Amino acid sequence: VQLVESGGGLVQPGGSLRLSCAASGFTFSNYRMSWYRQAPGKVRELVAGISSAGGGTNYADSIKGRFTISRSNVKNTVYLQMNSLKPEDTAVYYCNLIYGSANYWGQGTQVTVSS
Repeated sequence: VQLVESGGGLVQPGGSLRLSCAASGFTFSNYRMSWYRQAPGKVRELVAGISSAGGGTNYADSIKGRFTISRSNVKNTVYLQMNSLKPEDTAVYYCNLIYGSANYWGQGTQVTVSS
């Protein structure tokens, strides 16, 4: 299993970013995928999740209405569209897969929201 995130960067408050997580090594279309984030000095928290076919999503209250999770089961990729970014969204964002009894993480991508 391999999860590779990309798309992070420095953005001004109110700006947008789109994160991608390219997955390989398993049958992507069979599994729920999630995005988490971890800010400095804080615990890693769930941001959003999406069902295997993409029809079901869930979001943390802190990002509802601003972020959208989606996936392409053709490209084996899960996305996180982040709009109206705030300084408190600054964190390392991780892609997550629970596969059998194992919990897999990507290497993370840094998102910094600052003027």
